[in-house]
Amino acid sequence: MGLSSGTTGETQVISVHCDRIDAARAIQFKEAMRAETQTGAKRIVLDLSSVEFIDSSGLGAIVASMKQLGDGQRLDLAGPRPIVEKVFRLTRMDTVFRLFASLDEAICAGAD
Repeated sequence: MGLSSGTTGETQVISVHCDRIDAARAIQFKEAMRAETQTGAKRIVLDLSSVEFIDSSGLGAIVASMKQLGDGQRLDLAGPRPIVEKVFRLTRMDTVFRLFASLDEAICAGAD
């Protein structure tokens, strides 16, 4: 699972470099997220702009990644394509995660 990470201010940005987060990749995604989030950043933004498809296993992997964060850490999502955003809305996960249309929008929201 291709993830890369960087820091903008006090926000850690993790970018997904894969077009799918599905059953075949869910376990790898969770393990990669666990490794990337060990920095202890209070706010983590997951950049989903490259993801074209997500299934229930992928959604579960993102939820599991959020749950494995430490106290005081938050996971926000940025740049979901329309079909990916639809999955979050249909499953009501848009009430659990803050969804931002773009990475820039997510980063600006963190500066508030």
